[in-house]
This record gives sequence, C-alpha cells and structure tokens, in this order.
Amino acid sequence: DQVEGRRAVWELLAAGRRPVRDVWLAEGTDPAAILSEIEDLARAANVPIRRVARSRLAAEAHSEAPQGVLAHAAPLPEADLDALFRRAPGGPQPFLLAVDGVTDPQNLGALLRSAEAAGATGALLPRHRAVHVTPTVAKAAAGAVERVPMTIVGGLPTALAAAGKAGLWVVGLDAGGSTSLFDLTVGTEPVVVVLGAEGSGLSRLVRDRCDVVARIPSTGGLGSLNVAAAGVLALFEVARRRAAD
Repeated sequence: DQVEGRRAVWELLAAGRRPVRDVWLAEGTDPAAILSEIEDLARAANVPIRRVARSRLAAEAHSEAPQGVLAHAAPLPEADLDALFRRAPGGPQPFLLAVDGVTDPQNLGALLRSAEAAGATGALLPRHRAVHVTPTVAKAAAGAVERVPMTIVGGLPTALAAAGKAGLWVVGLDAGGSTSLFDLTVGTEPVVVVLGAEGSGLSRLVRDRCDVVARIPSTGGLGSLNVAAAGVLALFEVARRRAAD
C-alpha cells in the first residue's frame, strides 16, 4: 500500500500496526516539525528514508497533494467481522460505522476520520460498488485508517443481519427516516451506524436490515446534508449519548 500526506504517514509510523518498507521525502521541502517527527519515527523503527526530487515524488503519488512525503507499507490488516461485533474485555460497547455505496474517496476518508474521533470501534466497508482505502482516502482520513479496525464485507445487508443477530442495533441515516437522530435512544447500546451513498442514500436491502432509520432534522431549503457532514452529526450524537450514560 502507498500512504501519502504528512499526517497520514506520521500516523502510519506512530501506530506501528503494519510493516513500512520506506519513507520518501521530497528534496527542497521547507522545514516543518511534523517532517522532523516523521524522520524520528522512521529511524526509531529502522525504516529507510529516501530523499527524492520533488518531481519524482509527485510522479509516484496517487493523490493530488502528497505534501512532500509518502510511504510504502504492507496492506492494512483486516479485522475479523465477528470480533468487531463483540465487546473487548474492558473495552467499550461495539460502536461501528458502515457505509453503503459511498464512492467518493474524500467522503470515505472524512467518515473514517469522524468515526475515529467519535470513538468508533470499527468500520464495515462493502466490497462492491464502493470506494476502498486508497492513498486519497488515507490522506483524507488523516491517519484514521491506522486506528479504526476495518473489514471488507461481500454483502453489507448480510453483514448487518449478522450484526443484529449478535445483539447490535442497526441504525440507518436517511432523509426519509421516521425518527429524529436527536431522539435516538439506542446510542448507548451496541450499535452500527449506516451511512448511504451520495445522492441515492440507503439501498433498499440495507434499509430493510435497519432496526431504526433516523433523519437529521432540517429547517433549511436543501433536502439533505453531504454524507460526510451527516456522518459527523450521527457519529458524534452516538458519542454524546455514550458520554452522558
């Protein structure tokens, strides 16, 4: 895997979840504290540092703005689905993010970043008709991909049905939901928060697997929020309820 961007590479090295082959730094980049920290972390982990021409690094990069740094690493470890459904000894109740057909890498990265900040314990990503963790996603997530356990599921409806059988509440977010997000009473329980695709929202099969479909109350003229913005509200509403419990 290729990881790009200063914060994403810093988190890659700091988390230490997977082997890192090397770190590339662009020559002539202005000094910055985070770049010095990246070098220190790489040396501490015996990761080779390569200084390359800015043009060489730009040609290697897959995202638009790698910020003068990238790294090559082993693929992200995939979490066990059943393990995500269980409460770890001494840990919090399962609090999962699931995405249904999100195709914009910036949106997925933002959702994973919000999930990590809200204290989510894992994420479910569908194998088909959705974006996966690319260098652009990892950069937008600002390192959250190194800290949120994730698994790829062949069919999200089937995975959500399994979550329900394991005792998790499945809460979908949709503009046509029957319950206000802010009246949600299951936030303190083991829960999966499901966000739908840009524009089309939750698919029919996924919606059918939800125990609750919640909406974000809006008094404005727009029909709904961007999926990343909606995700921030939903994830932190669950976090707020858990903190108050």
